[in-house]
Amino acid sequence: MTIEECNNIPRKHRKKKNLETEACRAGKGGEKETASAEETSPRGVLEMLVSGIDDKTGDLHWKKKLCHVKRTPSPWRISTISMIGGGKIPLRRRMHGRRSNSEDVGDFIMPKPSWKNFSYEELRQATHGFSSDKLIGKGGHAEVYKGQLYDGQVVAVKKIMKEEKNDEEKNGDFLAELGIIAHIDHPNTAKLIGFSSDQGLYLVLQYLPYGSLAIALHGSEDCRLEWDTRYKVAIGVAKGLQYLHSNCQRRIIHRDITASNILLSEDYEAQISDFGLAKWLPESWAHLVVSPIEGTFGYMAPEYFMHGLVNEKTDVFAFGVLLLELITGRRAVDSSSQSLVMWAKPHLENNSVDEIADPRLGGNYNVVEMKRAMFTASTCIHHLPTLRPNMIRVVQLLKGDNGLDMKQKSMGERIQMMKGDSMQDMKQKSMGERTLHIDVCDDVEDYDSPAYLTDLNRHMQLVME
Repeated sequence: MTIEECNNIPRKHRKKKNLETEACRAGKGGEKETASAEETSPRGVLEMLVSGIDDKTGDLHWKKKLCHVKRTPSPWRISTISMIGGGKIPLRRRMHGRRSNSEDVGDFIMPKPSWKNFSYEELRQATHGFSSDKLIGKGGHAEVYKGQLYDGQVVAVKKIMKEEKNDEEKNGDFLAELGIIAHIDHPNTAKLIGFSSDQGLYLVLQYLPYGSLAIALHGSEDCRLEWDTRYKVAIGVAKGLQYLHSNCQRRIIHRDITASNILLSEDYEAQISDFGLAKWLPESWAHLVVSPIEGTFGYMAPEYFMHGLVNEKTDVFAFGVLLLELITGRRAVDSSSQSLVMWAKPHLENNSVDEIADPRLGGNYNVVEMKRAMFTASTCIHHLPTLRPNMIRVVQLLKGDNGLDMKQKSMGERIQMMKGDSMQDMKQKSMGERTLHIDVCDDVEDYDSPAYLTDLNRHMQLVME
């Protein structure tokens, strides 16, 4: 199927054709690109990782599992290969969204020799048989237990559940998540200690005593997070996302930025965790079209839950919701099923600081920082992705490093500034990719604010039924 044939698919059928569309976008010379993609896919990364592991340590079981997945045809691997594309990846980190494609793939592979392949028995003993009193977190796809290893190290053991998926799909997702984590190294991302595929799939992470932001912010009526701490968390998450989008060795879209997936260290340094839904995004692509649509309701951007479109602006929207949580102390979706975005928009438009600020703060906040956070959140949750800032701009806005006094700018001037960011982003794409992006997104560009709020409310009602 050619790219032109992909573009001629009726819009209502595109979601069904997303795998073929992604394969088309990989460009010409598919066989050569597929071979390169095999080397740089998450599975390929892990094969290189385990190639240096001594079989005498009992890690042969993990090698066999990798070989089994490699031999077994699966939609997961087709999707992964098409997402990776055919470009060779340099070690040099990109600073302004551009990378060379001329360096060797080997420079990109960065195994983590510090990772340990745990046995099930080690994890069972560490968590007292995965005892309920060691359970510190539970989501739709995983349970997290606090454990202590034989050397005394305290860890968090993530047990992959995903009951709705078969073993092959679970293995694929697990390898994809490990492959992505293998390339991440930043103070604002969670630290992986090891993994296990013995009697299940497990990730072993550094344990952080303060748990998740969701627990700290919503765990009790008496929230102890002062404004200075909240603002520090916001900047930390923003820096982590900037790294994933712009400074990491590959463009990584997290797809599930939520308060539950932000962990807090002893000094309240934010760490982005749970890369189970993360996607690689090839350098020249404007976006991915994914199916099924997965994520946490209340954080999903309109173009994502309506059309399956994924790029950096998907995470930007979710960050805007997270920022609103820090500002207001409210959940993304409250007990009455009301969306925080819908509740906050009128207050943001009216610049009503007193109305939107978390009453538990008791008015104890830096007004300048609060207004920065409010403005940044309002731009991040814009219904049009092209009018959302990139994470480089978000960090500048929050830190006040952009040299612009937002209080003196009209809303029109602010929008023009964001359009400038979007145009700069688009210049980094090839003309062919830009045309494809505009063709797919025609109906998204016509998605005005009232329509977005109406659809958001409708989807919420369907989910809550």
